[in-house]
Amino acid sequence: MSTDKHANNIVPFSSNAELNQSSLPNIVLSSEASKQRIEELQKFVQEVMVKGIDYGLVHGFSKPTLLKPGAEKLCDVFGFSKTAEVVNRIEQWESGIFAYEVKTTLIRKDNGVVEAEGLGSCNSKELSFQQQDPYTIVNTILKMAKKRALIDAVLSATRSSGLFTQDIEDFPEQSNIKGGDDLATKVQLQTIFSIVNEIDMRTDVAKEMMKMTFGVERSTQLTKKQASDFIQDLLHLKEAYEEVRE
Repeated sequence: MSTDKHANNIVPFSSNAELNQSSLPNIVLSSEASKQRIEELQKFVQEVMVKGIDYGLVHGFSKPTLLKPGAEKLCDVFGFSKTAEVVNRIEQWESGIFAYEVKTTLIRKDNGVVEAEGLGSCNSKELSFQQQDPYTIVNTILKMAKKRALIDAVLSATRSSGLFTQDIEDFPEQSNIKGGDDLATKVQLQTIFSIVNEIDMRTDVAKEMMKMTFGVERSTQLTKKQASDFIQDLLHLKEAYEEVRE
């Protein structure tokens, strides 16, 4: 009677399906290995990624939002190449309505395996673009859709959704956030002023945005939740402007 390693009811690969073990992906991690991978990712975020550039912190949310530079850094460290494809587009030049949906695919450079796909969309009716001439920001809208698709794919491929959120603007209104009715903090107001200056936005334009969106004339009248939303809108505008300059 055979006493080889398959004797204890262990079914081996059939002879015509034998595979080199080294070619198989390691799809199962021990709890210790999984914990180590998470700790390494956290260490990379803390030591390499830069707050305000690679990720942003918004009051009322426990996790930071991942920004495009941070997503690209994660692609590099994980060894992913990326491709982007516009899978749906609306271009109504008569009415000035533009919308794009993009799919980003992340591919492992070492073996060419598709690691993850992400979808992102953007349109000219979004709050951040309503005060702008839609015909001058068509390329910006497309780039924003590509950025969102990239971030979606990166969060999936790197299993970093436990550390980061997708764009805060994609979340539903969170009226139950603690302190949501309190007035904006001094730090929030300073952040608003700083971003407005960085993107060279005129004061009257910033005031008009606040009035149209939140019904207030001055930043000091914003609640903490409103200030967080306004900061997020400004961050997206800043990122969009920087991409256009590239």
